[in-house]
Amino acid sequence: FNKENIDKQIKALFGKTVAIKSGAYLIIEHTEALHVIDVNSGNRSKPEANQETTALEVNMAAAEEIARQLRLRDMGGIIVVDFIDMVSFANKKTVFQKMKSEMENDRAKHSILPLSKFGLMQITRQRVRPEMNIETNEKCPTCRGTGEITPSIIFTDELENNLKFLAEKIAFKIIIIKTHPYIAAYLTKGLNSIRKQWSRKYKKKLKVESVNSYQYLEYHFFDREGEEIFI
Repeated sequence: FNKENIDKQIKALFGKTVAIKSGAYLIIEHTEALHVIDVNSGNRSKPEANQETTALEVNMAAAEEIARQLRLRDMGGIIVVDFIDMVSFANKKTVFQKMKSEMENDRAKHSILPLSKFGLMQITRQRVRPEMNIETNEKCPTCRGTGEITPSIIFTDELENNLKFLAEKIAFKIIIIKTHPYIAAYLTKGLNSIRKQWSRKYKKKLKVESVNSYQYLEYHFFDREGEEIFI
């Protein structure tokens, strides 16, 4: 499997980015109405005089990979391919012929239209089996998929309020706060750190310990015996 790069090809089925050659890559997106494939040259940047040649090379390699991905994923319906812009009509025709040639062995019924003046190619393809579209993204445990987290100024207020509750309601002389390394560094930095301020304010001995496995803004309270204190 490793020798023939089969593992790499299987993983490529699960993601929306597919590497081609020399840094070029495809981005495959799915919507309710159609599939969109965007061709990107990546780091294949050359002087302006060779841009047309570079675009042709990348588009030819992309056409080969796109035909393969359509079969592997069995993508059906309308597929719109956004190739890299080319000025030459002959080059556009070459890419069109390349795509037709690569799709000849596809058992699914399909139709390919030439590139438009905007560099778009439309392909319609009949699906043979259920489409290979596996969702591999996971929700961020910190923001729960919203892309937003609690502002740090509010977070420290929340942490202090919970600490105040423990200091006033529970008779612990030593309270250990375990949290993410970034938060631990923030609480302990400086001669008059936040930890020292809270320790004097609530008349408790406070210890702050960093835990690499914690999520950002995650924290827990523990007693001197190492038992977690639940609020």
